[in-house]
Amino acid sequence: MIRCENLRKSFRRTQVLHGIDLDVARGDRIALVGSNGAGKTTLIRCLLGEYTHDGEVVLNGMSPRSNRFEVLRRIGFVPQLPPPLKMTVAQLIDFTAGICDCDPAAMSRVAEQLGLDVSAFGRRPFVKLSGGEKQKLLIGIALGRETDLLIMDEPAANLDPMARQVFFGLLADRLDKVSMLISSHRLDEVASLVNRVVELDRGRVVLDDHVDNRTDMAGLLACRIDLTAPNPAFAKAVAHWNFNADASGVAWTGTVAGPDRLRFLGMLSRYAASLSAIEMKES
Repeated sequence: MIRCENLRKSFRRTQVLHGIDLDVARGDRIALVGSNGAGKTTLIRCLLGEYTHDGEVVLNGMSPRSNRFEVLRRIGFVPQLPPPLKMTVAQLIDFTAGICDCDPAAMSRVAEQLGLDVSAFGRRPFVKLSGGEKQKLLIGIALGRETDLLIMDEPAANLDPMARQVFFGLLADRLDKVSMLISSHRLDEVASLVNRVVELDRGRVVLDDHVDNRTDMAGLLACRIDLTAPNPAFAKAVAHWNFNADASGVAWTGTVAGPDRLRFLGMLSRYAASLSAIEMKES
């Protein structure tokens, strides 16, 4: 699927990648982690054929630099920072679908599943969308077509909890069909999405290990949170997760996507002094 052999990349006198060796098979779901400057984005750009480099990069037997059009047709890419495109939403979908020779309606359907009404936003310039709206559209474009590889840089960072649930379900439908490379600064954000962790540090692979992965990405957790007393700050935070309180404002119930459990518990930890009980069950 993917092979990087002694991949090296320098910008003028600064070497960013120092001999990366990496093999990715179909079905691998890799968390690419590391601090800022570790080389994650540079590695991704090499996989996309955007940079010249030393060493070898091969995707499906082809060089992404020499055969960029053929390679990119089989890659779904969700960048961390949306490009400042002035074309409208409808134009972007049609343009991308034309390049990839796929159905633009399929891209629109995925975006709509995530909560973006493409028909209402069709004439709006992409650059004028909110961060969450841009993310939903880019995910729709990436997942609304047949691909061999999904490369995603902090893909769920700007999504609301309901959209995240849908996103995880969409990924679950593709587990046996594609390879995934998910870049993140924090492993806990993507741990439940992956079966392998590759950590970069100063342009070198310092960890490459398979991890336990028994989380159902399409699964939901039924949750109940009991407080010692009503807490307005907690109420505001948990309302973002679409939780509802009883009449007393003390007991809160709702659902959380299985892969979001660590993220949710991290939010709860900020209010530890106000919690009297937490119950989470597979729904």
